[in-house]
Amino acid sequence: MTVMSQMVFDEDAARRIERVYRIREAQHRRRTVRETLGARAGERVLDVGCGPGFYCAELAVEVGETGSVVGVDGSDAMIELAARRCAELGNVTLHVADAGALGVADADFDAAICVQVLEYLAEPRDGLAELNRALRPGGRVLVWDIDWATLSMQGDELTQRVRRAWDEHLAHPSLPRRLASELRAAGFEDVRVQGHPLATIELDPETYGGAMLPFIGAFVAGRAGVSAEEADAWVAAQRALGERGAYYFAVTQLCFTAVKAS
Repeated sequence: MTVMSQMVFDEDAARRIERVYRIREAQHRRRTVRETLGARAGERVLDVGCGPGFYCAELAVEVGETGSVVGVDGSDAMIELAARRCAELGNVTLHVADAGALGVADADFDAAICVQVLEYLAEPRDGLAELNRALRPGGRVLVWDIDWATLSMQGDELTQRVRRAWDEHLAHPSLPRRLASELRAAGFEDVRVQGHPLATIELDPETYGGAMLPFIGAFVAGRAGVSAEEADAWVAAQRALGERGAYYFAVTQLCFTAVKAS
């Protein structure tokens, strides 16, 4: 994907993200994505921004030997992880490409997923146009992004500054608010949305809120006026909240589905 934010998906970041994919809440989200997409045996499915390849491996089982999965990601490090994960799957193909220039044939897929990718693009409509181009008429698309303006955590003025600094990790912190109209403009119809909150009141590393705490702390250090010392102090304060049963993290994810017009 074309990453226009300051987050760089290098080898270190790729491995940290891979760990987040393994947590309990991430497994639940993957099940939700797959159930909503409803991939069927024999279908050809595209995963845009495939990351470390978890979706590719799972969808490959669902489409079976008569189907196939293509995973695309702009990060070499992500594709390397995905290649290892899918090494024994003969119906998975992976390649490095930009979400705005997928390097796949026109009308070649029955379905496509794009999970937390478009929010990083300078021009999300370019990614939607490519998804539309890649799908056959009547093909299904699932786009999943987070409205980061809904992020809520315990804390004082420093927490507010950390939130502002965290917004710099992507190009469009509240992209879901315009995705319905953008999907329709790109040539999709039957656009629908479901909200999926991520919320925890415990600092549990198996929850998204728990797993993301060190990730956020590492990113915001030195950004938007948050010093490295303040970032460390903020993480320590959040851990202290967890120790006394007062931790709180909530954010809303939005799952959009649509169909390419026939």
